[in-house]
Amino acid sequence: MNAKPPAKYQPVLSRRKFTQISGIAAAAGLCAPSVLAQAPAGIDSNGFPINDPAAQPKLERRVSGFVARDWQDYFSSRANGLILVDTRARVLHYWDEEGAIYNVYPTSVPLTPELTRTGRTQVTRKREGPDWRPTPNMLKRNPDLPEYVGPGPQNPLGTHALYLSWRYYRIHGTNDTRKIGRKSSNGCIGLYNEQIAELFGLAKVGTQVLLI
Repeated sequence: MNAKPPAKYQPVLSRRKFTQISGIAAAAGLCAPSVLAQAPAGIDSNGFPINDPAAQPKLERRVSGFVARDWQDYFSSRANGLILVDTRARVLHYWDEEGAIYNVYPTSVPLTPELTRTGRTQVTRKREGPDWRPTPNMLKRNPDLPEYVGPGPQNPLGTHALYLSWRYYRIHGTNDTRKIGRKSSNGCIGLYNEQIAELFGLAKVGTQVLLI
C-alpha cells in the first residue's frame, strides 16, 4: 500500500491552475493566423518554418488532461528528484527529492509511435541557451534542414534543455508555443520556455526520468 504524502506535499500546479493555463492559451489565440504570423522567424525541430502557419501540419492540441499522479506508482525512491512524462496525456510530472514540490507541465510529444521512446533514463546534462543540430534521420527525411542552429529565438530547443542518457533525446523548451499539447516532435519532449526554465532550476544531473 502506498503511504500518503506528507501534509506539506502539495501540487504546485493544481487542476484549476492547469486549466487556467489552457484557457489563457486559447484566449490568447495561439492557433489564430494573426498570432501565428507574429511568431519568431526560423524553423522548428521538424523543419517547418515557425512563422508560416500554412506550412505546419494540422495537429490536435491537448492541454487540459490534468491527472495527479503518485510518484510511488512509478519510482522506488525520490533520489535526485523525479520526472514522469505521460506521452498519452501529454503531461510532465516533477517531484523533488525532499517531497516538498510536485509540479505538472503540459508538453509536446513525438509525432508518431515510431518516434516515441518509453522507459527509464536520467538527466545527464543541463544547458541554458542550447544549440541544435538535426539528427541523421531528420536530415534523411528533410535534406534542406540547416546543419546547425545556435542559441536564440530561431532555435527549436527554446531557452533551456535537459539532455537524457538516450542519444538525441531531450526535454527542452520551444519558441513555437503551438507545439505544446500536441504530437509535434521527432522524439523529444517540449515545454513552454517559462516552464522549462522552472524545471531546469529544479532538476539536476542524475534526476530520474520515466517516459510512459
